[in-house]
Amino acid sequence: MTDTGPGDIRPAGTRPGGGGNAGSGAARAGAIRPASPAELDAAGRVAAAALTFDAADAARVVTHLTGPPPGREWTALVTPALSGVVFASMAAEGVGHVDLIAVHPSAQGRGTGRALLTAAEAWLRERGAREARIAGNPPCYAWPGVDVRYTPAVCLAESQGYERYRTAWNMTADLPRVVPPDPGDLARLAAVGVTVHTAPRGGREEVAAFARREWNDSWAWEAEHAQGCHYAVRDGRILGFAAWGVRPSWFGPMGTAEEARGLGVGRVLLRQCLRDQAAAGQRSTQIAWVGPIRFYARAAGARVQRVFWLYRRALT
Repeated sequence: MTDTGPGDIRPAGTRPGGGGNAGSGAARAGAIRPASPAELDAAGRVAAAALTFDAADAARVVTHLTGPPPGREWTALVTPALSGVVFASMAAEGVGHVDLIAVHPSAQGRGTGRALLTAAEAWLRERGAREARIAGNPPCYAWPGVDVRYTPAVCLAESQGYERYRTAWNMTADLPRVVPPDPGDLARLAAVGVTVHTAPRGGREEVAAFARREWNDSWAWEAEHAQGCHYAVRDGRILGFAAWGVRPSWFGPMGTAEEARGLGVGRVLLRQCLRDQAAAGQRSTQIAWVGPIRFYARAAGARVQRVFWLYRRALT
């Protein structure tokens, strides 16, 4: 794995800026240390046991977090008995992220989560972070923030001095209900010179360049690393793209250029991806970090289902 920081992080005493005393929790958790590559499978099993609303994907999410873009500093820290794990990573401009915390049910209620959070903050602080966020660090993230149903995680964040600064949500689409791409839609696009194509892995340079030019580097990375990707073209120019499976089992990102708005490009690209996900055996998908709720509700019968609170606090 990439940089995993000091070999032994022992959180103890009063946490700077967080309030309270972490010593007792740290003593129970023991010496928190970087996970070895061989221990990541065990970390995935801990996540699957702890994260009841994400149990089916938790191990794959752990694997996903070990493959961020080149140059990103990240770590996975574990307790000695592998009863708990925390992932942390650096972003730009002095911001660090706590990407995932999981404590096995048999070890909960003993201060282990607090000790893991303190250790992650120490790792971030040593790398120059001035702010810690319990929030997704795109493009390689687990969730947008803390799912509000994980009450212990909400309590942990707020007891340690974190403040909510944003709310995000995912929508869920039941794939058997999704209407497959309508030949009429494709014909209407063809009538205005638009064709839809599949972008194979290893052949997405132009799609990534389009995503980078129209949006950002994060979307470009996601387009390149997605399990599936489709795009629309007119007169040799890409007008839009949609991808799925970057974050395991989820849909996104998707975007259309300004000149393509109103043509129905987004709906066709969305349905192409959802059809792929259904063919891969998924019965539903989550549409991540949703902006246009009405669009997804109409195009895929999606509903808002998961709500996330994003937290932050200064590291002093």
